[in-house]
Amino acid sequence: MAATTTLKLPEELKARIASAAQASGKTSHALMIDALSTQMTLFERRQDFIASAMKAEQEVADCGLVYEADEVFDYLQRKLDGKKARWPKARKL
Repeated sequence: MAATTTLKLPEELKARIASAAQASGKTSHALMIDALSTQMTLFERRQDFIASAMKAEQEVADCGLVYEADEVFDYLQRKLDGKKARWPKARKL
């Protein structure tokens, strides 16, 4: 079931929405629903990404080893250049 919400839009924004809706063959209402839905999806994906990163950080802090990014990049560059390279040493975080 749909719920009704009232938005007070600045006149300039309302005109921009009306123009975009007309250009896309949608109603202003449909355009705003699509825009809000898209923004909510992006927000939820960002929140999931942050939660995943925080979980990974905690896992590394609890039991993982890490590598210095500069050392890994140097290793990879040496390998790409055809030079001998030692794998970087892992360190406890």
